[in-house]
Amino acid sequence: MNTSDKGFSEAERNGLYRAIRERRDVRSQFLSDPIPPEVLVRLLQAAHHAPSVGFMQPWDFIVIDSLEVRQAVRVIFEQENQKAAENYAGERADLYRHLKLEGILESPTNLCITCDRRRGGPHVLGRNTILETDLFSVCLAVQNLWLAARAEGIGVGWVSILDQERLAETLELPDEVYPVAYLCLGYVSEFLPRPELEAKGWRSRLPIHELVHGNGWGQPLEDGPLKIALHEQEM
Repeated sequence: MNTSDKGFSEAERNGLYRAIRERRDVRSQFLSDPIPPEVLVRLLQAAHHAPSVGFMQPWDFIVIDSLEVRQAVRVIFEQENQKAAENYAGERADLYRHLKLEGILESPTNLCITCDRRRGGPHVLGRNTILETDLFSVCLAVQNLWLAARAEGIGVGWVSILDQERLAETLELPDEVYPVAYLCLGYVSEFLPRPELEAKGWRSRLPIHELVHGNGWGQPLEDGPLKIALHEQEM
């Protein structure tokens, strides 16, 4: 086994993997306790240290504690959620309507992470072919913040059922700035042992060994240590 003094200690590795495994999309467990400013700064710094193509750093962070703004965003959610419910019928529709899908008013802090699509100028290194890499970079910032929040005992919920144009109008975003993630943040009463949608029967986690291909789509891995290790992980 290769070793390096640049690697993390076993305790540090365990902490990182624990944060990944126990990260949850929180909707209904928020407490009213405010997030201390120094903690929120640590979360924002974690997001700001995400990788970005061409080091463009296309993100901005809008911290929202105004009740008026949050109420306006919740109206957008309610209208879009009603439209989304029409996609389902029967028991699936009943289950959908009983799911708690946001914590806009319950969480003490809302945060919108945006993407400035002009940041870095017209020719960003590494973005010549795949123009969406600025959006991908912002998603990495979201994940950084989410994992850091879990380590701090703070829950995060991503509200994706929103009309982005109306959200941009509500937050008075410039035309070149796109709202990637609207997040609800706060301390929580508990972190559920399993994702809420899994626990309530909406979807199950897919087996990892079914998602790993070898040298091309749909090609099985050759028999060997990797294939064995993947199956052992799920035992």
